[in-house]
Amino acid sequence: MSKLNIVRFAPKNGEGFYDTLKKNIDTFFTENKVSMSGNRALWLKTVAMLALFFVPMTLIIVGVGAHSAWVFFGLWFLTGLGMVGIGCAVHHDSNHGSYSDNKTVNKIIGDVVNVVGGYDVTWRIQHNILHHTYTNIEGLDEDIDTGGLMRFHPETKKLKMHRFQHIYAWFLYCLLTLQWVTYKDYRLLFLYEKKGLLKKEKISLRKALLELSIYKVIYFTYALVLPIMFSGMSWQMVVMGFLLLHFTAGLSLSCIFQLAHVLESSEFPITPDDRKMENSWAIHQLLNTADFSPRSRIMFWFIGGLNYQVEHHLFPHISHVHYPKIAVIVKQTAEQYGLPYKVMPTFVNALVQHGRMLKKMGRD
Repeated sequence: MSKLNIVRFAPKNGEGFYDTLKKNIDTFFTENKVSMSGNRALWLKTVAMLALFFVPMTLIIVGVGAHSAWVFFGLWFLTGLGMVGIGCAVHHDSNHGSYSDNKTVNKIIGDVVNVVGGYDVTWRIQHNILHHTYTNIEGLDEDIDTGGLMRFHPETKKLKMHRFQHIYAWFLYCLLTLQWVTYKDYRLLFLYEKKGLLKKEKISLRKALLELSIYKVIYFTYALVLPIMFSGMSWQMVVMGFLLLHFTAGLSLSCIFQLAHVLESSEFPITPDDRKMENSWAIHQLLNTADFSPRSRIMFWFIGGLNYQVEHHLFPHISHVHYPKIAVIVKQTAEQYGLPYKVMPTFVNALVQHGRMLKKMGRD
């Protein structure tokens, strides 16, 4: 069995930044008598996001767009946005246990990802365990592992084609969710079994493969088979609509997550030979994470507060509905300890910086 070759972060040296920050955050919630979990607004958002995905999908199946290609493809586009909304603003909180104080509710809401093409088991391992613990560390954070197609980290082997990655990356980003719903979940299950990570989820490879296959059959039945049978459009048009759904979701989700970490301002630490990192885990998160477009209420609402990635990485157990308020505390505490608090003022600004980083990593 190939075990996970982890790194060790520097230990705490007395009461430092993170201890002080946790006390300040706890004080905020105690004094305001507010739960760290989601609230009524999050429940309403859940209804809206589920409707944004399943209502257009239902209209497609019953043939509403059969007489207009514009309406037909417009409905597929909306389902793509709905997939983004479900993933970011609904599933993401429940995946971290911050949607509700009730574990059963978190489990039920978290399972929504299974019926829109994903799989909660592989997501929790890749996102909660690997990405949140080992952010921007080569060989551990799978969010920066592209199988050699792109180079996000200085330790990744540079290939000749990487000189053009700032051009072709955007097309590859469009394929993100398409690969998830087809083959990637299966590949990850076998990989995580070899690394002993499925045991952490208390599930066997056999059971996981059975569950995953059932979910995939359900997804492809309603998202592809039923539209081909009943939408009134040719199978070629349905396939094009299906691809539009995933191109929309893939590009959107890739930009949302990459803009927080793959930036010129990120540290991208070189892993020491002894696997012992220079910084503590919390400081490592500050150095490799950035917020973007914090003033946009629309973006905050739609992407589930993931434009506040610094707050999310430091406190994933707190629902995103609280991020704007605790961001003030995080920034003040970071400044108190002379630590960076990175913020890109707008989405476009972050997008441009990400593009520059892609170009730099492809040529340096």
